[in-house]
Formats: sequence, structure tokens, C-alpha cells
Amino acid sequence: MLILVWAIIIIYGVLSCFIFLYSLTQLTLTLNYRKANKNKGAQPLKKLDKFPMVTIQLPIFNEQYVSERLIDATAKIDYPKDKLEIQVLDDSTDETFELIANKVGALQQDGFNIKHIHRVNRQGYKAGALSAGLAICEGDYVAIFDADFIPSQSFLMDSLIHFTQNKIGLVQTKWLHLNKNYNFLTRMQAFGLDAHFTVEQGGRNAAGHFINFNGTAGVWRKECINDAGGWESDTLTEDLDLSYRAQLKGWEFKYLEGVGSPAELPAAMNALKTQQYRWNKGAAECAVKNLDKVIKSKDVSNSTKVYAIFHLMNSFVFVCILLTGLLSGPLMYIKSIYFEFGYLFQLAAFFSLSFVFLAFFYWTSTAMNYENKTKGFLKFIGSFPIFLSVYMGLSLHNALAVFEGYAGKKSPFVRTPKFNLIKNDGVWKNNKYISRKINPLTYVELFLSLYFIAAIGIGVYLGDSGLMPFHLMLAFGFGVIAFFSVVHATR
Repeated sequence: MLILVWAIIIIYGVLSCFIFLYSLTQLTLTLNYRKANKNKGAQPLKKLDKFPMVTIQLPIFNEQYVSERLIDATAKIDYPKDKLEIQVLDDSTDETFELIANKVGALQQDGFNIKHIHRVNRQGYKAGALSAGLAICEGDYVAIFDADFIPSQSFLMDSLIHFTQNKIGLVQTKWLHLNKNYNFLTRMQAFGLDAHFTVEQGGRNAAGHFINFNGTAGVWRKECINDAGGWESDTLTEDLDLSYRAQLKGWEFKYLEGVGSPAELPAAMNALKTQQYRWNKGAAECAVKNLDKVIKSKDVSNSTKVYAIFHLMNSFVFVCILLTGLLSGPLMYIKSIYFEFGYLFQLAAFFSLSFVFLAFFYWTSTAMNYENKTKGFLKFIGSFPIFLSVYMGLSLHNALAVFEGYAGKKSPFVRTPKFNLIKNDGVWKNNKYISRKINPLTYVELFLSLYFIAAIGIGVYLGDSGLMPFHLMLAFGFGVIAFFSVVHATR
């Protein structure tokens, strides 16, 4: 019995330690970001003095609702027509193909250098489409936009001026949100993504650490892509994979917080889960593929290696949340029976600083997006605990994706359904790309919500309130995830 007790304590301690170290890196990124913003003076306005040949790639697969919107916005980008090539990389198998063909034909009549590149085998998924387009593209620079984006007219002018040195291989811009206030889910996603595209990317870039291409709304130097080995489809996050391969080759990336690219957030739970599955499994696959190369590299500083380790392993946090949550119930009984372990539980209280570090991280992001600090603080107080709870509720779904990634189990690239939601009152219930099935995992999430409600009751019975905030957030998070999974599937 004592062996089992020690096993629970050790596993819980190791997982809590990882969460603490991860939150500590987020704290230091926050400090890097704040320091860089404090020292950043007014930036002089620059204009392009010459116009290099640019290719814009639009990878699309069965996007009936948004493909025309994307192509129209791309055609409006302010750049000389004779220096711009647009590739619509279309793998569609439904009526999206005809919509794109008609739109491309009309733009060709208007004098645009736009090509409709249709594949029938979808080999390599998005990475395969990008690679096929790259092999025949005319541009020295390659901009990429996913189907749900609406690039601004000044995007190329704002981005290309930052390729000031030959070793800059990528310029990544910030994601903005077309439907941020559409519903509860879009508000929570915007809260989290704003932190990534403010503090995280900005903090890493300011300190000279590795950042990642976010799959869209960025401009690559074609030479950089080729030098790094090109697009590869052996992970679900081909963007993160290529980012690390390129930076390990010595290429530098630049992040532009001041240049925004509007995009649509998933408004349905099953669409969000699809996206989360791909991101987290892909991150795990990239960790397996690239972590060893980062650690062994003689050209990467030790500090950058540390940040890269936690960057590549950030999806492992969901595993830690799930397992510490499950173990926290037995841990309360251990604490009430084995008094000799009291000093260990007192030491574990130190890990509660993780919450403080993450709060500072997200508060910094929120503050940057609100000129009125009082309004921003109220927004943060109302959003942060709920956001954290919801993402804790995704820990089962995401942890399973991470385990699959580490185990090397392959799965197809499933794109996130788009809805063409710009107005906050748009309708998406008739979207044919949404899954109407209730995944059996939803019932497990509901069970876990009840499990943590029971843990709250046990804590009250034992007179132990130390884990009650943790259990409250988990109970709420899993309950919300299960509720919206059912409602959005049957809507």
C-alpha cells in the first residue's frame, strides 16, 4: 500500500513540477515582452523602395462558405499586379471547386496572375498542397493565408519591409478576430490567442528565442523554405515543424505585433475540438521529431534551448492537468491518513505560484489590448478564471491527442470547419461540415465533471479546502465542454 502511496505522490509531484516550470517560462516571457515594449520608441514609417516578386498561396479544402471571401480579399491587396502571383491550392472534393474555378476565371479576365491548382489525391494534406505550389511558384517571397482569413490591403507592404537582412526567413503577423464576440467559445478563444500573439510570440522574439510560423498570415523567403528541407507532412503541424528546421539552420524570424490579419474563430465545440486535436497532436509529433535536434545543436544557446523545450512540449501541460486532477482525489485521502507526508504537501503548496505566474501572463496581454486599464482589469477578472477552467476541461480531449502524437500514431489532417461568421449574429447551424454525432468521449467528460464535484464534497467532508479551487475549475470546465459538445452537435 505504501508503494502505491509513494507512486501517487511522486507522479503528482513530477507533473506539478512541469506545470510550475512551464508557468515560470511564461513569466519570463512576460518580463521579456514588457521590457521590450518599455524600451521600444516610436518606429519610423518605412516604405518599400522596390517590389520583389511575391506569391500568395491560399490552401483550401472544401471551404464552400469562405473560399470566395478569401480570394476577393487577396485580390484587393495593394501590390503591383506584375509582381504578384496568387495560387489557389485547391484540394476540394465538393462544390467549392466550382466556386473557386468561377472566381479565379473572373479575376484572370481582370488581369490578375492567379492560378487554380487543383489536386485530386490530397497527398500530404496542407503540407503537400503548399509543397506542390512552391515547386512552380514565381515569387521570391511566399505569403500564406488559410481559408478563414481576410488579409488587409496593406499586408504585403507592411510585411515585406521587415526583410531587412538576408538571414530573415519569415515575417509572422498577429491574428485578429472577425467574430470575437459571437459566443462564449469565441470569446474564450480570443482571450487565449491574444496572449499567444502578444506576450508569447513577442516575448520570444524580443529575447532572440525561437518562434513559430502560425500556419497562416505570414511571409516566407522561398530560399528559407527550400534550405530547411521544404514542407513535410509527417506531423499535423507542418508550420511548427518547418519553423524549427529553419531556425536550426540559422534563419531568423521576425514577429509583427503591429500588423494584424483578421480571421474567423470556430464557433462550435466540435470545430474547436478538431482544431485543438490537430494543434496538440501536431505539437507532440514535432517534439518527437525536433526536440533531440534542438538539445544537441551546438549553434543554439542554452537559454534558447530551454525555451524551445517548453515551446515544443507545451501540449504536455494538458496531460499534466488531466493526471494531477485524477490523482488529486486519492491525494486528499493520503493527506488525511498519512500525516508523515505533511511536509511534502506543504512543499507542494509552493506550486500554486503557477496560477499567479499565468495570471500575470494573461493580464499583460489583456492590458495591451485595452487603453482603459480599469475596463481591461475588469475584463481580465471576468475572463481569466473561466478561460483557465474551459481549457482544463479540454485536457482529456487534448491529452489523448498528445499521447497519440508521442506514440507515433498517424491520423489524417482534418481541417477546422469555417462558417463565414463576420457579424456576431451570423447563423451557422446549417453548416454541412459540422459533425452531428456526439463523440463517446463527451460522456467521459461529463463523468469527470461529476468526479470533481464529488472531490469537492470529499474535501468538505475531510475538512481539506486546499484543492477546492482546482476541483471547482475542473468540474466547471469539464461540464462546459460536455454541455457545448452535446448542444452544438444537436443544434
